[in-house]
Amino acid sequence: MSLLTDVMIGGGPVFDGRQVLPEGTWIGVVDGHIADIGTADDVRETVGPAAERLDLHGRLLHPGFTDAHIHALSAGVDRNGCDVSDVDGRAETLAAIAAYARTSDRPWIVGSGWSMADFPGGCPTAAELDTILPDRPAFLLNRDHHGAWVNTAALTLAGIDAQTPDPIDGRIERDAAGVAVGTLHEGAMDLVSRLVPPTTFDEALAGLRTAQSYLHGFGITGWQEAIVGDYPGMTDLAAAYRSAEASGELTATVVGASWLPRPTTLAAVPEVVAGFVAAARAADGPRWSARSVKIMVDGVVENRTALMGEPYVGSCSCAPEYGLGYFDDEILRAAVVACDGAGLDVHFHAIGDAAVTAALDAVTTARRVNGITPGRHHIAHLQFVRPADLPRFARLGVTANMQALWACVEDQLTELVAPIVGPERMGWHYPFASIEAAGADLAMGSDWPVSSPDPWAAISVAVNRVEPGLDPATTAPLVGSEALTLRSCLTAYTHGSAVLNRRRNGGLLRIGSSADFAVADRDPFLLEPKDLYDVRTDLTVAEGRVVHERTR
Repeated sequence: MSLLTDVMIGGGPVFDGRQVLPEGTWIGVVDGHIADIGTADDVRETVGPAAERLDLHGRLLHPGFTDAHIHALSAGVDRNGCDVSDVDGRAETLAAIAAYARTSDRPWIVGSGWSMADFPGGCPTAAELDTILPDRPAFLLNRDHHGAWVNTAALTLAGIDAQTPDPIDGRIERDAAGVAVGTLHEGAMDLVSRLVPPTTFDEALAGLRTAQSYLHGFGITGWQEAIVGDYPGMTDLAAAYRSAEASGELTATVVGASWLPRPTTLAAVPEVVAGFVAAARAADGPRWSARSVKIMVDGVVENRTALMGEPYVGSCSCAPEYGLGYFDDEILRAAVVACDGAGLDVHFHAIGDAAVTAALDAVTTARRVNGITPGRHHIAHLQFVRPADLPRFARLGVTANMQALWACVEDQLTELVAPIVGPERMGWHYPFASIEAAGADLAMGSDWPVSSPDPWAAISVAVNRVEPGLDPATTAPLVGSEALTLRSCLTAYTHGSAVLNRRRNGGLLRIGSSADFAVADRDPFLLEPKDLYDVRTDLTVAEGRVVHERTR
């Protein structure tokens, strides 16, 4: 990877992380840093007459994307294994798993990526897996990693039967007789995942290499690993990141979010947070750090584990009527106060409206106890937000961390979400524009491998509120009034996310910062909004080094 030096770049629009700079702006790079921004003549004078000239030919130059919520390493491990995330349909998913199994001699078949929308009620069965895997145990996470599909061999090894109780943070999907059918929700995944052979260090490092290369191809130069720690189906990946940084293989800038175990008792909070502080001190390099803490407040709507303020629609004896909150209020507040007071950034997972309220309430308590601290707290997902909570983000200094690719009408939403939330709450979906209008900061991320890491696909949905490639003029949007502008999206995915990650260049193109940018294959500001999803990345430069160059 070559260091970019003595280069002047221009001839197209330049977005600096906040705004499009005046037409005719050029950028000069010397020794991997931005040495000048101005007219072509001014920049040439700074970088020297012999400098290489890179003409954009009308393409957009912008800061590198920072993905504020991603599971990059585990996604890379998945891509190197039984990955069915690009497969649609029940039959096709089973065929892909069977094909992988024929090539693998591992004692367990482990993978991820199946879609809940491909199976009745979002719950595939062990009997279906048994048709292709009658003897070898299987553990397959779904796309959102909030549920696992297992076969009879795995259930038998785990000793799961009709008498096995549900864990307090999860649920075993059962038939009318109480027998486990093969889908395990949330904490119930632990009943089987603890038996799965752990990902080896070499597999984790290979997964990181795969993920990093893939993400650089989308113009992504940094990210926040949304879970670092012991979580079902994921390896503790800190060692792989430390190794990659030490060897120079880590070219992205990454922040790890240490996982707050569930359940954590009130008495254990000080010790747990002290461990997070120690982890942050141990991982404080230029590329890999661990200043963030991940708190999963609730689950997901599709399996009724997202925490709602009012009961789910329709009777269901299989789940609590309000969903699941993984921490009682006292523990949640204590953990947030302790993290905030220790200088750590809290990264909340909150999908249900009551979970969002609980997260904001916890930050309110932290502000009252600790005062205003440098903590860069943010709430990811935000599928449902009560109207009364919208202005609280700005008042509390909490950033809305958007996974915008989900903010559209698609099969999983119509088949699994709409029937159980009712029409009023459907109107609360992903209120990005309302949160921005209330004055809050925005960041963006993908949650890959739950969904694609392609920033332009997510930006397309945020702008149009329809699936990528569809025309909002002929397709009903998901709460179209919550659409964002292209400029807001680019700011969120560059500067906004970089601020959360405390990146040195702040996701901005400015004199003196490292050259950390990407070149799109066209000017998206000239496109019809429906065509934004088709933008690609031609060049990615991470901290002054060329890490991706597209062959066109």
